[in-house]
Amino acid sequence: MAQDRLSSYRRKRDLARYGEPSGGRPGARPQFVVQRHDASSLHFDFRLEVDGVLKSWAVPKGPSVDPGQKRLATPTEDHPLDYADFEGEIPEGYGAGTVVVWDTGPYENLTEHRGEPVEMADALDRGHVKVRLEGQKLTGAFALTRTRMRGGEQWLLVKVDDEGADRRRNPAKTQPESVLSGRTNADLES
Repeated sequence: MAQDRLSSYRRKRDLARYGEPSGGRPGARPQFVVQRHDASSLHFDFRLEVDGVLKSWAVPKGPSVDPGQKRLATPTEDHPLDYADFEGEIPEGYGAGTVVVWDTGPYENLTEHRGEPVEMADALDRGHVKVRLEGQKLTGAFALTRTRMRGGEQWLLVKVDDEGADRRRNPAKTQPESVLSGRTNADLES
């Protein structure tokens, strides 16, 4: 079933030629990853492991740890699980540019409806999820909510006001390096 959800991903890429990831297996706990992607424009790809794939959103300004800041998140195609640790340069074609793993770690689904837990796939179908991230740059709860702004389906990513919130810190601007390699997008271009 995850293979079917990856058909759009595979159709847009020449995986055999450029070696981008194409599979992967779930671990003991679901993972999140935020990749800093310097393509035609710099953006951050926010990804959550759900049912054998990485559900993905492009976040132009990057995630914020300030609960007062709403971040636009545009859905993109599902990605394979092994994309979670992909860093490198994507050559000419779809998504051309450099990618680093800006943050990653396990996450916990906190989504409820009328006091009852909601599975991630169902929560995404309903258009609202709440997760607790255990990353190096992003910690605590975040909400992701679908909206109908800008003439199409968009989502908003918002930090919940908890112990991980910090109105003074802006890691998307001040911490460009990978949590896996310490490299920046610029390092991959040289």
